[in-house]
Amino acid sequence: MFYPPLAMTFKIRLTLISLLALAGMFSCGSNCPAQSATAKPTVAEALAFIASTEQELNTLQIDAARAGWVEENFITDDTVAILAQANDRLIARQTELIGQARRFEGLALPPDAARKLLLLKLSIGLPAPSDPKLRAETTQLAAGLDAAYGRGKWCPDADPEHCLGIDEIGVKMAQSRDPKELANLWAGWHAVGAPMRGDYARLAELSNQGARELGYSDTGALWRSQYDMTPDEFQADIERLWKQVEPLYLELHTYVRRKLIEKYGDAARRPDGMIPADLLGNPWAQEWGNIYDVVAPPASPLPYDLGAILKARNTDAPHLVQYGEGFYKSLGFDALPETFWKRSMLSHPRDRDVVCHASAWDIDNVKDVRIKACFQPTADDFVVVHHELGHNYYQMAYRNQPFFFRDGANDGFHEAIGDAIALNVTPDYLKKLGLIDQVPPASADIPLLLHTALDKIAFLPFGLLIDKWRWQVYSGEVKPDHYNAAWWTLREKYQGVAPPVARTEADFDPGAKYHIPGNVPYMRYFLARVYQFQFYRAMCQAAGYKGPLNRCSVYGSKEAGARLNAMLELGHSKPWPEAMKAIAGTDKADASAIIEYFQPLLVWLKEQNKGEKEGWTLPADSMK
Repeated sequence: MFYPPLAMTFKIRLTLISLLALAGMFSCGSNCPAQSATAKPTVAEALAFIASTEQELNTLQIDAARAGWVEENFITDDTVAILAQANDRLIARQTELIGQARRFEGLALPPDAARKLLLLKLSIGLPAPSDPKLRAETTQLAAGLDAAYGRGKWCPDADPEHCLGIDEIGVKMAQSRDPKELANLWAGWHAVGAPMRGDYARLAELSNQGARELGYSDTGALWRSQYDMTPDEFQADIERLWKQVEPLYLELHTYVRRKLIEKYGDAARRPDGMIPADLLGNPWAQEWGNIYDVVAPPASPLPYDLGAILKARNTDAPHLVQYGEGFYKSLGFDALPETFWKRSMLSHPRDRDVVCHASAWDIDNVKDVRIKACFQPTADDFVVVHHELGHNYYQMAYRNQPFFFRDGANDGFHEAIGDAIALNVTPDYLKKLGLIDQVPPASADIPLLLHTALDKIAFLPFGLLIDKWRWQVYSGEVKPDHYNAAWWTLREKYQGVAPPVARTEADFDPGAKYHIPGNVPYMRYFLARVYQFQFYRAMCQAAGYKGPLNRCSVYGSKEAGARLNAMLELGHSKPWPEAMKAIAGTDKADASAIIEYFQPLLVWLKEQNKGEKEGWTLPADSMK
């Protein structure tokens, strides 16, 4: 679960914020010297404004965090209303403060102060025009699109008594091996996007107007400006990372395609070499782990069943979390605060509705960290525990930073920390915990690596193309009457997947992925998949590990913990390349750790793919 950054706490997404141009006026409380509206601002005034703003936003964010926690743990009409009020107060005040901060543009400020004002400005996820009517239209469209996705249903045979939401469809697509049923489920869910097209186009138009008022060419350029480099530099760097991992993805694609054809015959075979998107175990074909049974190596089962082991030991939710806490403690980190155990929700209560989706919370920006989840003794939740605690330990590590710097180095870092720790859930680690008796031989690595690659490697091109599509929409390169064609052009180019049924511009398939109507930037997830392996390799190097990277676990290494903490405690105080250098010794993102980690699998895949045609053929007009 991604831990939202500053001013996006929990369900607060700044899709509703615009920049109010209040030139010549500002309000920084009792710390602000009185000045005339036309007086030239001074550095002292700017510093007072920043100090007052940090204090005020911290208080408002804590209020919103507490309201959010109660709402997700006690879902009633009243708690929903209380959360909405707290969010409104935070959003309204932050909007005012962003506008007031424009007074200090151009001042020669100390580096930390200048960075704080920049972070305040860049906190907007979807800017809106300053005109009140257009701003209201923007917020209404954003809320309407979010609700349209949430209300989305597919009713088989047009039977309103048996409609399916995305959760039910997701489960069915994970479990079904009937190609006709899978095609129907896929097409049924993707139909929810079609009514969104007009509203989405208008929202993009309004958002661009707001971005231009901020001084950016479009909303996509604003988003790409959040990574301590120019928008063009960031886009080029993303493409560089993709080229590093593309060869591994091509081998995985080739292998999976062959296994699907063996399973489904003509339903999986296409002359262009692409894979039908409905056969990959997921409504969006973004992760393929659900079809492991279809593509598993013959006579090479997974060497152990961690879920069965945990169930046999009657592992309850607190015990599951204690395993994760023990890992961080072994690296030299503190035990979780007592309040964590008193205030977290680790199991589904029997007496009320709650939001079970696992998430990590930082209530007071000091040490009141919590997890909200409904843990079960499964292998997945064992990994999730290690992941979610990564957010909590990051939060505690940067708690001594000023308010604006209490966040990850960029939005990919926060997600990558827990994933990097979760990569340490190796057979060696499980043996040290006494969960398995012996470490399986190297020959058992292939099933484990394949299972991991079906999720982590298969996801990479999908994680890349979501925002590439939006950047093209925002820039005007893709017009509304070509939305769907452009979507599938990118999916064909990067993923090598194709829709199972014909698509036209009467469809709006991007709307079937929540992050599009929900306006959640997506590149953070691509970055996290790259960063996590880079972090993991750096920790293994610090621990003095010399063997195959995929077998490394830094459990018990204080040296690895010190390397990790040097990065964590920086928070958002420095540009992310400096944080990267603190842990990895380089100021560049580098996907070579992914190739090193999966090297045994890459060799195996090449052997399996001998005689197979790698890749796929793009339509002649695919790039128009």
